[in-house]
Amino acid sequence: MDILVLQGSPNRDGSTAMLVEEFARGAREAGHAVERIDVCAADVNPCRGCVACGYGARPCVQRDGMDEILDRVLAADMLVLATPLYYYGMTAQLKAVIDRFCSANSAISAKRLKAALITVAWNADGWTFDALVAHYETLCRYLDMTDCGQVLGYGCGTPGMTRASRARREAYELGLRL
Repeated sequence: MDILVLQGSPNRDGSTAMLVEEFARGAREAGHAVERIDVCAADVNPCRGCVACGYGARPCVQRDGMDEILDRVLAADMLVLATPLYYYGMTAQLKAVIDRFCSANSAISAKRLKAALITVAWNADGWTFDALVAHYETLCRYLDMTDCGQVLGYGCGTPGMTRASRARREAYELGLRL
């Protein structure tokens, strides 16, 4: 299986990246190919809401790094969204990429991708990830993706906290059991 990870953390070597690497290690051990795109380094403009794409009937009118990301999404069998929690949601950079999916809605839905969510937060309250998980599950439903698992890194605000957490093991095991 070809797995694409959209890593939405501006910190390429932080807690989110640590969990992505553990996930990728497990997935590769299970025989899968894993590619990671750091969306914060991609040249992706926000959706203009112009609807020139017709929500998938035509390509987006913007010419930026999103074309390459969409090509990779459409070549994948699984899409992993990885993000630190920013005010109870995903990062703006990852959200901008997902908003631009609208120009390929039909094609993405037709792929019936597998999906996973990997996220970290400083906070460890039980409700910490509720809004993000609801958003992710709505995306899965809307784009006809099958959720294969979620790694919710409670109390993973720094790499040191993450190293001491069970989230690293959970990410590895998620990749391994695919």
